[in-house]
Parts: sequence; C-alpha cells; structure tokens
Amino acid sequence: MKNKIIMLVSLILLVIVITIVYKNNSVNDKLTSEYDAIYTINGEKVTLKNGFSETSVENSNSKIITKVFGNQLKHDLNEDGIKDIVFLISQETGGSGVFYYVVARINTPEGPLGSDAVFLGDRIAPQTINIDEGSGRVNVIVVNYAERNPGEPMTTPPSLGKSLWLKLDPKTMQFGIVEQNFPGEADVNKMSLDMKKWNWIKTQYSNDKIVTPNIPEKFSITFKKDGSFSIATDCNNAGGSYMVENKKITFGTMFMTEMYCENSQENEFLKMIEQTESFMFTSKGEMILLLKYDSGSVIFK
Repeated sequence: MKNKIIMLVSLILLVIVITIVYKNNSVNDKLTSEYDAIYTINGEKVTLKNGFSETSVENSNSKIITKVFGNQLKHDLNEDGIKDIVFLISQETGGSGVFYYVVARINTPEGPLGSDAVFLGDRIAPQTINIDEGSGRVNVIVVNYAERNPGEPMTTPPSLGKSLWLKLDPKTMQFGIVEQNFPGEADVNKMSLDMKKWNWIKTQYSNDKIVTPNIPEKFSITFKKDGSFSIATDCNNAGGSYMVENKKITFGTMFMTEMYCENSQENEFLKMIEQTESFMFTSKGEMILLLKYDSGSVIFK
C-alpha cells in the first residue's frame, strides 16, 4: 500500500513538472514568435522562426546565425489600429564580427510582414528604441546605440553615443533615414553606386587594423550606369566593368596605366577593390564595400 502511495505521489509530481515545463515553453515560444517573419538583410531573405535562423555558408563549414537581440518598440507603424513591432537583430557570419540591424514587423490580418534591415554596426552597444515625440513628424523612430570613437580598435568598449532616426514605408517595407540636419528625409535605399564620385575615407579590417589614405583626395571610384567603373589612385588610373545583383558586386578584369610611384598605396587600395563581395549605404552618406570572408569594410564618402 505504501509503495502504491509513493508511486501515485511521484506520478502527480511528474505531471506537475511536465505541465510547468510545457507552459514555460509555450510562453517562451509565444514571446519569440512575435518577431517571426521574413526579413531582408543585405539583399538576402532571412526567415526567423522562434526568433532564430541558421543557414550554412556555401563552400564553408561556417554558419550564418541570425537572432533577435531585443530592445523592441511596439507601435502602430501603418496606422491600421494594430500594434506592430520594431526591434534589433544580431547576425554572426562565421568571422569575429557581430553585426546589428534594425527591423520592423507589420502585423496584418493576412499575416506578418518583415522589413528590410538597416545596418547599425559591428559589435556596437545597443541601447533604446523609441518614438520621436518632438520632431513633429509621424511615426519617426529613434534608435540609440554606442559605437567606438574613430581610430579605436574593436577591442575597445563602445562609448560614443549615436542616434539614428528612421521612418518605415509600409508599402515597400523599407526604412528611410530621417536626417536631423537635412530638410526632409534621406532614404539610403534610394542611394545608388552611380550617384557620385566616391572618395576613399578608410578601411577597417576585422582584425582591428585600420588603413587610411595618405592623400585622401587622390583615391576615388566612380560607377557608371553602363556597367563600367573608373578608379583614381595616388599614382595611376584604373577601370573596368562591374556587375550588381541585389547588394552583391563583382568587378571584371581591370585595365590601368603603368606609372611607377614611390611609397604609393595603390596596390593595397586595388587589392581592397578586388576582394570586395558586396556593398551597402549608410545614413551618413557613405558607401561601404564589404570584403570577402568578413575580413573588413572599405568606407567611401
């Protein structure tokens, strides 16, 4: 009889434990699934399921891991009476970097819609997301974070406070950058490679090495709509063809003049161009060429 009572009590306790675990998992799934949708990051579709995505890198053992970081803001972004959500995600691509993005999910009766992601930075310190109540503009979102001061290595904790003002276009699911010193809204998604001559500012490698041009005004790249590009350096000129697919860019064989210059940075600069894999734009009016294997970023303005 005593053994039966012990078995009954054990069974009841087991049922209670299983019930608690199931409820906790259900709550966790509900909390993470409110972020789930298909988002576009650097031109690639990423599907979050329970706030997480893992994909393999072609011809590599590395994996791209994308997950919800948090700092969410719930707000009706398309004025349909339904609360939507803006939040941060992090992405690791197999290198040392941890890249942070802002995304939004619009909730509709037909299902959730995910936005294009806006890049914030590598290994930054995310802070808050809120609505800009004082701008006089509707549904302007403020993303606050900290990054490193110019020239500081990636090992330095971020300490320079930054704010980014954004507004979502529910029709295209793309964010526009609201410049505070600009009369109107500047949309990075409408910037193009051929919009201007781009001057090299600096290159930040993933091993914390930073390279800057000794003569900044000498280094530039210009893209044309016909698929050709031209490069100026501190010694020679170069050029060739390029192809773009989404945010991926491929440079064809380069031709160049052959003058010799002492202490030129030309070879190093051209190597950066040759190693470029993709590109992006920032709200600061920058074009960034992202190097292969997550090895660094070449910044132009």
